[in-house]
Amino acid sequence: MPPDSARCVIGSGNRSHARHRVTRPLRTYAGGVTTASLTDQLLVRSRPVTGTAELLDLLPSPRGALCWVRGGEGLVGWGEVAQVRTSGPARFARAQDWWDSFTARLDVRDEIGLPGSGPVAFTSFAFGDSPGRSVLTVPRVVVGRRDGVSWVTEIESEDAGEPTETVAPVRRPRGVRYSDGQLTVTAWRDAVHRAVERMRGGQLDKVVLAHDLLALADEPLDPRFLLHGLGARYPSCWAFAVEGLVGATPELLLRRRGDEVTSQVLAGTTWPRAGADPDALAAELLDSAKDRDEHRYAVESLAQSLQPFCTSLQAPEQPDVLALRNVLHLASEVRGRLDSRPTSLLALAAAVHPTAAVGGTPTGAAVDLIGELEAMGRGRYAGPVGWVDGDGNGELGIALRCAQLQGAAARLFAGCGIVAGSDPDEEVAEAAAKLVPVRDALEGVEAD
Repeated sequence: MPPDSARCVIGSGNRSHARHRVTRPLRTYAGGVTTASLTDQLLVRSRPVTGTAELLDLLPSPRGALCWVRGGEGLVGWGEVAQVRTSGPARFARAQDWWDSFTARLDVRDEIGLPGSGPVAFTSFAFGDSPGRSVLTVPRVVVGRRDGVSWVTEIESEDAGEPTETVAPVRRPRGVRYSDGQLTVTAWRDAVHRAVERMRGGQLDKVVLAHDLLALADEPLDPRFLLHGLGARYPSCWAFAVEGLVGATPELLLRRRGDEVTSQVLAGTTWPRAGADPDALAAELLDSAKDRDEHRYAVESLAQSLQPFCTSLQAPEQPDVLALRNVLHLASEVRGRLDSRPTSLLALAAAVHPTAAVGGTPTGAAVDLIGELEAMGRGRYAGPVGWVDGDGNGELGIALRCAQLQGAAARLFAGCGIVAGSDPDEEVAEAAAKLVPVRDALEGVEAD
């Protein structure tokens, strides 16, 4: 459904969203400098809507597109009401403090009562503690769908101006070409070789190394085009967009619903080969000592970080295989029940990130080695991305299979878990396979 007809769908009900006022954006930065006042009380309304439009079709413009969608359900948003940017080791705590202060001023009228209704913020955090922008954005409009129920949430204030959002057609990239990123494939292969030597010397068990690829188009890139392509080709992944970071992640870092917390750990990977039987590949992956070790480190890392917050925690003894179009992963779902302390999703994220799935084991040594061998800034790649609500619930994935968009340029990322048994050439092939989803989305490759 095109964006202009989608606009009519979310306006169904008592009022048209086109008549809703736009609040003046409120921005806060890491130093606590606020550029607009929070003195006005904001009204948050969540109400049911009818219609069957795809959520991705509802995004009216490439500007400020926000998304967390999987299999046709999730959240999309636009029209910034407020935003905080943080950095450093305390970035999660600063974002939570700001969110608590912001939601305390809201007059919430929620007719839905589902996860994702009421006040919602989309968020994306930097991978590392060193300077790097993390962001939490509150949209003016959110459209959600869960378990067959659709709703719209809108935020307004007394001093709001007239709406400024206009519907723009989705723009297909033209003339996309690629070049080396900050870390070339040759340099990355050498980094993998050096990492393997460190692990064979007993300095650490696992490290996740990434490299980047640059893409340039003839015109500014439209995140909605990438989201449509990724959502169509990878419906079992979470398609996301926050502050220009666009991707489709198969890995759920954390989901918090009340006192229940869930995580899906992915570590240990192979990829389809011409003529190879999928069942044989899955069996080979399950039998691989190298991949099982990598997966075990990731599950243990997550469980150790979550355990202090939980009265019970369950992880399967053996992983399953998650088969995607371009790769197969070993997968384990970890479930826990939180204790009586009011622990928010962002507090949990601060405790578990980075897991061994994106950092390594032991964490401190692995992160130090990443800084030494990658010699590039990850930005928000491999950091938590998703949404939070006013009750501390929400979903955070790991920002994988993604690109950072800036005008006509995109920076793509791919990473691999390196252990003592890793082969550098095989890791290069795996990284290339992990770049395929975003490359296909940029090039407009149709879903089968």
